[in-house]
Amino acid sequence: MSSSRPAIIWFRRDLRLADNATLLAAAASGRPVVACFIFDERSESLGSAGRWWLHHSLTALRNNLAERGVRLILSRASAVDTLEMLVQAVDAQTVYATAVPTPEGSLLEQSVADRLAPAGVRLHLYGGTVLFDHQSLKTLQGTPYRVFTPFWKACLQAGVSSEPCAPPHRLRSHSASIDSDALDDWGLVPDRPNWARDFQPFWAPGEVGAHARLDAFVGEGLRDYAELRDRPDLDGTSRLSPHLHFGELGPRQVWHRVQTEIALRAASARGGEAFLRELGWREFSYYLLRHWPTLPSEPFRPAFESFPWRDDELALRSWQRGQTGYPIVDAGMRQLWSRGWMHNRVRMVVASFLVKHLLLPWRSGAAWFADTLVDADVANNSASWQWVAGCGADAAPYFRIFNPITQGKKFDPAGDYVRRWVPELAGLSTKYLHEPWTAPSRDLADAGIRLGHDYPRPIVDHAAARQRALRAFDAIRG
Repeated sequence: MSSSRPAIIWFRRDLRLADNATLLAAAASGRPVVACFIFDERSESLGSAGRWWLHHSLTALRNNLAERGVRLILSRASAVDTLEMLVQAVDAQTVYATAVPTPEGSLLEQSVADRLAPAGVRLHLYGGTVLFDHQSLKTLQGTPYRVFTPFWKACLQAGVSSEPCAPPHRLRSHSASIDSDALDDWGLVPDRPNWARDFQPFWAPGEVGAHARLDAFVGEGLRDYAELRDRPDLDGTSRLSPHLHFGELGPRQVWHRVQTEIALRAASARGGEAFLRELGWREFSYYLLRHWPTLPSEPFRPAFESFPWRDDELALRSWQRGQTGYPIVDAGMRQLWSRGWMHNRVRMVVASFLVKHLLLPWRSGAAWFADTLVDADVANNSASWQWVAGCGADAAPYFRIFNPITQGKKFDPAGDYVRRWVPELAGLSTKYLHEPWTAPSRDLADAGIRLGHDYPRPIVDHAAARQRALRAFDAIRG
């Protein structure tokens, strides 16, 4: 039933119009709508690279809503205070929002609901960030899953039944004049200096860009995804993660698009199933965060509380700047700085190097990724770092220590990835590229390389670092 009393649409990590249950519910109510986005840094943190993305994603959302006659109101104040103010300003009866399945997101939702309830205003929450009902998925013993494979089997048995929904045909806009921040005043785009200058040609934030990226991946990359996804020298991954993180695409849209492609083309089945399993790891990360809300700050395996981490600011800085002396590690860290993104295989290599070769805390690595990745997602980031460190759920054994030399040779066999991101090594033959310190003096000279000057020597010896890491692990096993 329609009403003259407006509804407020509170956009969060659902910056899209299509397959947005929140938006559809507001439209179906028949009420005029007031749309808002609130950048409440006290409740939900966002790193520097994510802020750059948010600026462009909000620009796209604002334009998409404007085409439908709806103005997007922006506020950088408290979400609770802002929503209460908007409710009073327009005499709203309802607030619609997409639930953010993080501890901070849930606390904020409860705070908003509690503030609005005395005035008789309801907060309606909808899903869309994840595919499955994480509360109902339990083991036969009624406990949360701790291992990915049985969790994913349970998800597949539950199924993703409903198809994605089109954007609402019509939105009634509320006519009240309400103050809004200017997006440019938020200073989300760096300028002094503009360290994100190389982001723009590589990314297209916003719903249109998200669908273009999905189209390109399904059309060109899905078939060979299983074979190429571990090759950083090739364009074999989807690069959908930031679009999913900001909700420019919903996971249900991606799921059904891939399933449709598998049904149409048998050749895409292997790559499609491998990709959907990666969506499953995203689900598992959110599932873990729901049931173990301390995941970002505490080791999943309590024994690691006493792990003898080192405190070495110089080593941390060398890792952050891509100056470790291990080419595949340095290439990844430089790609991260230039693109706000890093290939997933290399993420595992650089993370293993930090926590096992350097014995630096996984929280330090997670914090750096949170600030520099455009797809920095608290669930994925925390679960993945703990997995590599050996202290997470379903984690690889701690003694599995990635060898950055063999990883480079296996997954960047011609050295194209290293040559692109570590250009000072570009002239070195592939034979020595992943371990330049073993190259004869003549080869180094011919390539114009002076180790320790043009490119650093390794900051730690692999064999010695491996033994040190194993001794540290033995210390907590007792």
